[in-house]
Amino acid sequence: MSSGVEAEIVLDMAVVLTLGMNRVLGRGAGIAGRGAEALAALAEGRAETRTAALAEVETQERALREVVARNARIAALAETRDRLGADVALPPELPPDERPAEELTQWCAATDQLLDEAERRLSEHVAAEVTAQVFAVPAQRLQADTTQKPRRPKPEDDESAEDVQRNLARIMARLLPDADDDERRTVAEAARLLAEIGTPDEAEAVLHEVRLRIQDANSRTQQRRDDELRRLAERDAAEQAEAERRYVLDSITAAFEDLGYEVQAGFETLTAGDGTVTLTKGAWPDHSVRMRVDDAAHVRASMVRERPAENEDDRRVDVEREREWCAEFEDARTRLEAAGIRSDVAWRLDPGVRELPVSAGSRHTRTRAGQRERSRERPT
Repeated sequence: MSSGVEAEIVLDMAVVLTLGMNRVLGRGAGIAGRGAEALAALAEGRAETRTAALAEVETQERALREVVARNARIAALAETRDRLGADVALPPELPPDERPAEELTQWCAATDQLLDEAERRLSEHVAAEVTAQVFAVPAQRLQADTTQKPRRPKPEDDESAEDVQRNLARIMARLLPDADDDERRTVAEAARLLAEIGTPDEAEAVLHEVRLRIQDANSRTQQRRDDELRRLAERDAAEQAEAERRYVLDSITAAFEDLGYEVQAGFETLTAGDGTVTLTKGAWPDHSVRMRVDDAAHVRASMVRERPAENEDDRRVDVEREREWCAEFEDARTRLEAAGIRSDVAWRLDPGVRELPVSAGSRHTRTRAGQRERSRERPT
């Protein structure tokens, strides 16, 4: 390996899960608790201990995610409740913390029942509002023949009207409470036709139309729910990927600093977060290593010169630096593996195979480029 090396990175599952828990708990990237125990067991070859520790990490991480999902549902139902002006109690959110996974799971199960009941009551609130609007003004009684002259309502007419009202309330309760205003309005418009019907058949036709509109409204509402879940999943995946990339970059920085390197973040890291760093040593006045971590999946490193090689002695020093870097890169790989970062070298060059490139940002390169530019500007 000389001026270039590329390696594939694989993060241990203990690292991945622990980073996920740290994000939920609001902590910086790091390995602690069972995640650290699982890594230690991996390093020491204790397969049984590692399996048990990793299973506990997975259980805890899954329980925390379930808590976050319930908290999101509580917040969504609270927003719907406030929009509807409904008097419906909701359970308080549970801050994710390090309480046992079993306790978190029990809270989720109990909360699911409360949320299902709250959603049902919110739907009933919408149904009651629409039903009250439809039957607020005394409507024409159901009649078998609308051409007949008005007659005194019979008891069975009252029973028919009550049946229609009950059926409407029952059907309206199927409307999801977070249907938007336009969808609720469309359903209500169909329901209001009941105030104008005259026969049981007409009532059934209107109720059937209400059912169809509720189905359409619920379908669109469910699609919005699914879209929001997808956006949340994409955001979570992006945040997890960034946490993994940052963990790899921080671990690489720590490993090479332990080996005596000075690690400097590149300008791109401060602006675009592309994971570029420069490794230098006090004993390397003319050499440095540019390293880049791509999406916590690839690492690329390239040794460069700060000034062009001028003679064979410079080239001999190049080979020495390449050999030194090669050995220390392998040492760093061992240190990173202990931190749960395995790297499989996909491409490398042996020391001395090719001439080292000169850093594009070096003073000598800029000077020569300026000289060439000035030379082009001279009149012939």
